[in-house]
Amino acid sequence: MTGETVRYELNDGVATIRIDDGKRNALAPQVLGELNRAFDRAESDRATVILTGRESVFSAGFDLHVMRRGGIDALRMLHAGYALPARVLRYPHPVIVACNGHSLAMGVFLMIGADYVIGCRGDFRIAANEVAIGLTMPRVAAAMLRHRLVPAACQRAVTLAEDFDPDSALDAGFFDELVEPAELLPRAEALAKTCKALDAAAHAASKRRIRASLVRKIRYSILLDLLDALVMGLRRARPG
Repeated sequence: MTGETVRYELNDGVATIRIDDGKRNALAPQVLGELNRAFDRAESDRATVILTGRESVFSAGFDLHVMRRGGIDALRMLHAGYALPARVLRYPHPVIVACNGHSLAMGVFLMIGADYVIGCRGDFRIAANEVAIGLTMPRVAAAMLRHRLVPAACQRAVTLAEDFDPDSALDAGFFDELVEPAELLPRAEALAKTCKALDAAAHAASKRRIRASLVRKIRYSILLDLLDALVMGLRRARPG
């Protein structure tokens, strides 16, 4: 199964979902739709998922062109994006992210919904940069950061929009391990094979148990975050 930007490949019970728009892997509405369809397919295939990007970038976050235009398209994009981490969190089989390089904003929040995140060494930025570009950190995003990061790093990520290099991202909790770029997919594939030893029902039930409150919080927060975005849009649209 291949979309315009998201490619799906199934091999021996492992579904590799690759985002590649040839540029920054912006999470435009079409890309978010393709990602959801890919996860639908993977769930139907009962597959362990490897989610990855393109050379040097996992995802730079929401499509800023859509965001700047505002209106219903921007709100739909935000809704689909905010809902996606919860989809990943409750996916009933293991999810491994192979982060190819830069990961920013919504790209980060998608990435850290996985069960295991592998980063690669290089001159890359990992950042939740909302405050740096004039945005209050969305509630969904803050919940995801608290879910993964050590407390001090979470504070810096949210309030200071700190840029983390791969080594400091590992220490902060964005990554579970770091490898060289050439080793990224082979390591993810090897880990996916070890997941076959897990009891599928126990994995899914345990995941639901420890993440239920987080998923509920995300679902509740989506509406509040959309309301914030709508109010901000209306303020910007006022003359003078």
